[in-house]
Amino acid sequence: MNIETTHRLRGIAVGAAIGDALGMPLEFENASPPGRMIREMRAGRLPAGSITDDTEMALALAESLLARQQLDPDDVSARFLDWFKRHPADIGIHTTNVLVSIAHGAAWETAAVKVQQHYPESAGNGSVMRCWPVAVLCWQDEVTLDNWSRLQSRVTHVHEECIAGCAFINSMIAQMVKGASPKDAYSYSCKNVQMPASLLQVIRLAPHRKRDELRNTGWVRHTIESALWGLLNTDTFEEALIQVINLGEDADTAGTVVGALAGAAYGFDAIPDAWKNILWGEWPVRSRTIWRLAEFTALADQLAGIQAEDTPQARMVNGE
Repeated sequence: MNIETTHRLRGIAVGAAIGDALGMPLEFENASPPGRMIREMRAGRLPAGSITDDTEMALALAESLLARQQLDPDDVSARFLDWFKRHPADIGIHTTNVLVSIAHGAAWETAAVKVQQHYPESAGNGSVMRCWPVAVLCWQDEVTLDNWSRLQSRVTHVHEECIAGCAFINSMIAQMVKGASPKDAYSYSCKNVQMPASLLQVIRLAPHRKRDELRNTGWVRHTIESALWGLLNTDTFEEALIQVINLGEDADTAGTVVGALAGAAYGFDAIPDAWKNILWGEWPVRSRTIWRLAEFTALADQLAGIQAEDTPQARMVNGE
C-alpha cells in the first residue's frame, strides 16, 4: 500500500475524531456569525479536544471488526451495550431506546425494529456518525463495503434513510481513498448507491444550499446535507470542518461525518497539528485508558491491514 493511501486511511479515523471534538462545544448552539467562526479546539461540556459518543460508538464498531474480522451484528450490539452500561457522557435518544430494549433481553433485530415502529418518523444520525471504520476496512471491496455499512446501521437504526446514508458516506470515503476528488466521489456515489428517492434529492441539492438554509439537526438528512455542503464548497480539510461545525446544532456529529470525508480527501498530513495535538478520549469509557493521536492512527492502520506502531492500543487489540 502506498504512502498516500495510508495517509488517507489515517485521515479518515483522525479526521472523524477531530471533527467530533471540534464540534463538541458548539453542539446545541446557534450557527456562528460568518465573521466570528470558531477555528480552534475549545472546551464545552467536556475539556477541549474531547471525543464524544460519535467517536466512542465508532471505536466499539472498529474493535468488533478487528476482533471478528467481519461485521458481526451480535458482537457489535454487545459492544454497544457494554459502552452504554459504562454511562457515557452523551448518547442519542433513539440509540438509548434500542440499547435499553437490548439490555432488557431483546435481540438487537427485535429491539431496533420495535423502536422504529414506535417512532416511525425517527431517522437520526446515530448510525452514520459511526460508520467510517467499515470504510477503512473495506474500501477496496465495494460489495462488502455496501453490505456492512448497511448492516451496522441496522443494529440500532433501521430507517431506510439511515441505512442508505451510511452506505453513501462510506462509498464516497472509499472512492476518495482510491484517489477520486470529492466532486467525482460524490457523483460516483450518487449514481451507484441505492437509496430512497427522498434521500437522493437531499444529497443532490446539498452542495447548492445556502448556509442559512442548513438546519444541521440530528436528522440523518440534515447531517449528510451539512457534511456534503462543507466538503464540496471548500478545498482544504481545515476549511471544510470549520464551515460545518460552525453551523451549530448537532455540530459534533456533522463534524464527525465531514471529518471522515475530508480526511479521506486530503489525508492525515492536511489535518492541522494544533488540532491533532489536543485530541484525546478515554476508551473504553471509564477505563482510565487514554487515547491520543497515536492510538487513532494505530487503529486506522490495523483496520487497513497496515503494520501499526507499538502503542498500548495496538497491543490491546492484538491480545498482548
